[in-house]
Amino acid sequence: MGIHPVPIKTTLRLVIHGRVQGVFFRDSMRREAQHLAVAGWVRNRSDGTVEAAVQGEPAAVDAIVRWAHHGPQFAQVDQVEINPDDGSYTSFEVIE
Repeated sequence: MGIHPVPIKTTLRLVIHGRVQGVFFRDSMRREAQHLAVAGWVRNRSDGTVEAAVQGEPAAVDAIVRWAHHGPQFAQVDQVEINPDDGSYTSFEVIE
């Protein structure tokens, strides 16, 4: 019997500032997350920002964080706050 390493997962909480609501940011992020095999969620906040939790292999999480810095075509991202998150996620969903 061999030893199977436990996959290392990175989990982050993002708050994306700028013109990020009304530009299909959440749905686009869901598609990108599914493509990258990243779990978590994304939602609009009442202050005009978008908040997301992302979890997956470190390279995949890095890729979605890079994506979040520009977002979909009509978004204008001014800033992305990045903090650790302790959630555990199995899929990626848009929270209404």
